[in-house]
Amino acid sequence: MHAQLAWQNWTLNCQGCHQPDGTGSANAAPSLAGNVAKFLWVPGGREYLGRVPGVANSPLADAELTEVMNWMLWRFDREDLPSNLQPFTAAEIGQLRTRPLRLEASQVRNDLMKKVEASGRP
Repeated sequence: MHAQLAWQNWTLNCQGCHQPDGTGSANAAPSLAGNVAKFLWVPGGREYLGRVPGVANSPLADAELTEVMNWMLWRFDREDLPSNLQPFTAAEIGQLRTRPLRLEASQVRNDLMKKVEASGRP
């Protein structure tokens, strides 16, 4: 992972809504801090991360966006990373972002978070 480049791309493309510390902003972007890796615990969560509007519509190339996605998981929710984590690949991100979530993104997020809570994982 090219952490410096990922951080730079995060700074220029993501932190305006998600804030420098990943805590999000009311009515603009949900918090990533302490939450984002939990989506990897449940079916559909990984796909959700690659299809959310900010990811799917990012101006970054697939390879750059993949670096940001993998960096973001490590930076904002390292404690919740699955022990068998497979980093995102550029091909995977490229495929996922062709099917962006739109108005349904917040409902999908809420449904996935309910599954996370029900999973019983610490």
